[in-house]
Amino acid sequence: MNRKLMGAVVAAILAAAPALAEFPEKDLQGIVMWGAGGSTDTVMRSVTPHAEEVLGSDVIIQNMTGGVGAIATKYVFAQKPDGYTLLLGAENPQLYKVMGLGELDYSDFIPINVLARGVPVIVANNDAPFDTFTEMVDYVSAHPNEVKFGTTGPGGLPSTVTAMLSSKLELPVTEVPYDGDGPAITALQSGAIHVVPVVMGVAIEHVKAGRVKPIALIDVEPNPLMPDLPPITEEYPDFATYLPWGPFFGVFVKKGTPDEAVEKLKEAFAAGAENQEFKDLMAARGYSIMNISGDEAVQFLEKYQSVTSWLVHDAGIAKTSPEEFDIPRP
Repeated sequence: MNRKLMGAVVAAILAAAPALAEFPEKDLQGIVMWGAGGSTDTVMRSVTPHAEEVLGSDVIIQNMTGGVGAIATKYVFAQKPDGYTLLLGAENPQLYKVMGLGELDYSDFIPINVLARGVPVIVANNDAPFDTFTEMVDYVSAHPNEVKFGTTGPGGLPSTVTAMLSSKLELPVTEVPYDGDGPAITALQSGAIHVVPVVMGVAIEHVKAGRVKPIALIDVEPNPLMPDLPPITEEYPDFATYLPWGPFFGVFVKKGTPDEAVEKLKEAFAAGAENQEFKDLMAARGYSIMNISGDEAVQFLEKYQSVTSWLVHDAGIAKTSPEEFDIPRP
């Protein structure tokens, strides 16, 4: 083979190499930090099929519960940063440091996409001896520690909302832990607990079906999905200090993931978030589409960490001051 021919063959091989190595070359693993049927699981299983169309590969979803999502977070962080292991998560890691649950948070990951955010509501068992938030507060005051509040552990949405309430009100309740808001809602319907704060997306279908009753909207404005439920600030304006506030859901990869993989993942999940089927489902569940990544997502995550870390600190349930981790007070 002469030199010209050899050069042409080498050039052809080199030109073909990037195509052979184009991300992704195999299926991806998506780790959901909460249990099946909960809000995080619902969002991720709704958006992922649309992202797969862009990726050209499947995302094999696995629920990995425990530690308020810390087990899943640690698992993904321990994997090779190659873009093939995705953390399909919620807001919880932003509180791990102050709650003593670990040293990781989303600053250790790249936000592929912060997909959506939700509005918390408080729902009660249909047989609970109160029908409104004020009635619940009065009943709890008259029956300290008798009312059972569902929780998903320290730093989860239910415990954070309960901390928010307790910062402004005397609320002597008994907290009962569950591995996610899906199991907590099931326990609520069975009567194992009386009340649970959850994101509206988890509660809405149960409310419509009459399986549970809504007693508080943790927001500053009415919500069209529950038009008869007044925002908590109507009767308790002091809560406006913390609101609007709510959970969020996003896709993350470990820092150090190659740019090629990051950009392909961003493209795929941005397309997924814009899919009309996904948008319709999110609207029906009371979620607001965010669809942000890059610096915008980083700024959002830092602000959320600041507001929420100081909220749980001021409520007296944080184990460590946010100051220890240079988290600024908002």
